[in-house]
Amino acid sequence: MKRIIKRSLKWIIIAVIVIGAGYMLYEKVFKSGEAEVVMEPPQVISFPVTQETVTSSVQVKGRSQYQEETLVYAPFASKVTGWKVENGGQVKKGDVLFTLDQSSLKNEIAAAEAAIRKAELESELNAFVSQQEDESATPIGTEAERLKALAAEEATRLNNELNQVNTQIQEQELADKKARLRTAVYHAPATGIFLYDSSSSERPQTVTDNQYIGKIVDLNKLEFIASVGEQDIFRIKQGMKVKVKMTAMKELTLNGEVTKVSKFATTTTGQNTAGQIPQFEVVISLQPDEHLIGGLSLSGDIETMRKENAVVVSSMAVMHEGEQTFVMLDKGNGQYERQEIKIGLETTEKTEVLSGLKPGDTVVLQ
Repeated sequence: MKRIIKRSLKWIIIAVIVIGAGYMLYEKVFKSGEAEVVMEPPQVISFPVTQETVTSSVQVKGRSQYQEETLVYAPFASKVTGWKVENGGQVKKGDVLFTLDQSSLKNEIAAAEAAIRKAELESELNAFVSQQEDESATPIGTEAERLKALAAEEATRLNNELNQVNTQIQEQELADKKARLRTAVYHAPATGIFLYDSSSSERPQTVTDNQYIGKIVDLNKLEFIASVGEQDIFRIKQGMKVKVKMTAMKELTLNGEVTKVSKFATTTTGQNTAGQIPQFEVVISLQPDEHLIGGLSLSGDIETMRKENAVVVSSMAVMHEGEQTFVMLDKGNGQYERQEIKIGLETTEKTEVLSGLKPGDTVVLQ
């Protein structure tokens, strides 16, 4: 019995010690921590009112393309007897690009010349026979004989006119064939880089009449073809300056200028809206750059408005309440006062202040 009582007392004493130690720890850690917590006043973010240049812009996206492209077509159907240029090769105006086999076209020219000469001889022969018949003809006696003679003369005249028309057609066809023959050795019509037709994997060895062969592009003249929505199209004017960036080289910035604003919309299907979204094409000229080629993804900021020496403040500090616009003006010594302002040009970062603030003032955001 005594052992049980001693054991119980032992556990009671241990429990008291644990509880006491826990209470002391609580007092030391938690109570003392609460006593040291000090409520700090809310942070105030201040913004200076400055005088600087403020601009408004429209962001656009699109692709680069060559401004001048001279398309090359086969002058006539034939075999290609020789290529003088490689894909992507530099050519000058007048350089030989390729040569075509001339034998078939020369045979056609020879046949056309023979046909024309034959028609001329037949016409001369008919005229000679007609003259001989007239000289040996007996005098016309009756009215019927006279009408018959007139009909024969009219038939001869009409036949001669038909022969002349046919001869003119044949001569024109002959001239066209001779002109084509002169293009059998095809010379570059412009200076630039020659690019083969992208749909063909290798150079053609035979061509059809007027077949597309490729194009000559001027690498020094590229343009940026961008699309904008109807909400921005009326803000963009010809001559506006553009800062252009390449998706592949974000650190490179190019200068551009709006050269054309389309007056007709194209439509694209919206991903999140039903129906068609009207888009307008904007053409932007680009400065030459060694990294710039056709087909690159580009983005640009078109500067639609600029104001020099404008009084501006951070757009974050500007607050709106109905039709009123105001800021919290720092009066010094921790005193802040509501100040109504009149604003002008607004951007995502800066807002122009037309009245109510002056350079050197400070506004706060609480």
